[in-house]
Amino acid sequence: MAAKIHQHKTPTPVQSGFTLIEVLVAIGVMALMALMAWRGLDGMLRTQSSLQSRSDDIRTLQAGLAQWHTDLDHLAELPGTPSWDWDGQVLRLTRRSAEAPPTVASAQTSVQVVAWTWRRDPGRPGGGDWQRWQSAPLTQRQDWQNAWILSQQWGQTPSDAFRTGQVQIHPLAGWQLFVHRGGSWTNPLSSDAVTSVANTTASTNANASGSSPDGVRLVLNLPPGPSGAGAVTLDWVRPTLSGAPS
Repeated sequence: MAAKIHQHKTPTPVQSGFTLIEVLVAIGVMALMALMAWRGLDGMLRTQSSLQSRSDDIRTLQAGLAQWHTDLDHLAELPGTPSWDWDGQVLRLTRRSAEAPPTVASAQTSVQVVAWTWRRDPGRPGGGDWQRWQSAPLTQRQDWQNAWILSQQWGQTPSDAFRTGQVQIHPLAGWQLFVHRGGSWTNPLSSDAVTSVANTTASTNANASGSSPDGVRLVLNLPPGPSGAGAVTLDWVRPTLSGAPS
């Protein structure tokens, strides 16, 4: 009788893992999460960049307004030397230099000539720029006269020779100036303003444009931009004036 042979079969192990569909679904979910995270990060970066641009633009404008106020505060009232001249385009000032405070004995060694203007530029926002020019500290009257002439030339026909003293302050759509003389605000070139100056300075033999006014009103027309748009008005009052103009 033949013996029976029993064969023991080894059980086949069950393979575990992700199916192709599960892998594709996981990849799709991760891609969607990555896309959402990237959009969130991109939005944050854009917001930060916009806020930084706005902050820089506002700081630039504030620095320009502060410099304007400082120039007027340091006007130099010297005998026979005009401290102020406005021709409708360029405002020229004679101011005390910050590098060497003036003394009674040597006041002229501490003056500078400063000029402000709005220059048309179609490539800039608003069509132009608010600009400032200043001379080096002056030591001789002849140096002042040369700088006074150069400041007018800079306002009319600027060249590369004037670039060293020029600073581009802020883009503008335009600007206006008003002066306070004789108890009221008026246009600096109006007959009332000129007559008032002539009457005031007749005893000192100074010309009508040479005497600084009691107050100056600056109106800047800002184009649409990070710092906003519209008119910005800044009033300055001569520090030695008794009773502020209204």
